[in-house]
Amino acid sequence: MSEAKSRKPLADSLAVHDQVYEAIRQALITGRIAPGVGVSLRSLAAELGVSPMPVRDAVRRLVAERALAINPANKRLSVPSLTADRLDQLSQARLWIEPELAARAAPHADAALLKRLRELDAAVDDALKLGDVDAYMTANHDFHFALYERAGAEVLLAMAGGLWLQIGPFMRVVFGRVGADGLVADRHAEAMQALKAHDAEGARRAIAADLSEGMDKMRVAVEAGR
Repeated sequence: MSEAKSRKPLADSLAVHDQVYEAIRQALITGRIAPGVGVSLRSLAAELGVSPMPVRDAVRRLVAERALAINPANKRLSVPSLTADRLDQLSQARLWIEPELAARAAPHADAALLKRLRELDAAVDDALKLGDVDAYMTANHDFHFALYERAGAEVLLAMAGGLWLQIGPFMRVVFGRVGADGLVADRHAEAMQALKAHDAEGARRAIAADLSEGMDKMRVAVEAGR
């Protein structure tokens, strides 16, 4: 999360707790907090320009969401280890929830959504060409959630957000191990084609395939790292 040092201090207001939570959450989703690297409350607070108290509150929420773990010996924070069993559970949960969100979004897809998705998919492609990890992680996340938000399913959307919190740091590990060339294939174009036709089952299949292929790459990376 080193680039946080260039960010302006968060506003000193009643909303600072939520701002801190969102800042750390975004760092997890985009993989800027790396697996296996311990960080302290004090260092996070310094990077965000706030006191330790809102960081402590945000961390408590993220620990409850299983996005962070606290080492009882030294109180340092880290991303929980990704075992093969945990990866299987996360993969199954994503395949239950995210394709369903895509299917529910399809009947509500309009020109504005499709335009936004095309822009985000172009940003994904540009980031891959440049090997820009941060831009890739951000644009890929934003593509999926611009789509999922159109589903009008708040419970499923919140569950998907929690899953991305847990998987984001490891997506970045995969990017580092396989390189940009190993990530160029996605099913975004197929998903957009299905959305344009308001084809719910087509959108479901495209997102399911996108997730399956990505999680397979992650499984290979996890096994290689043993």
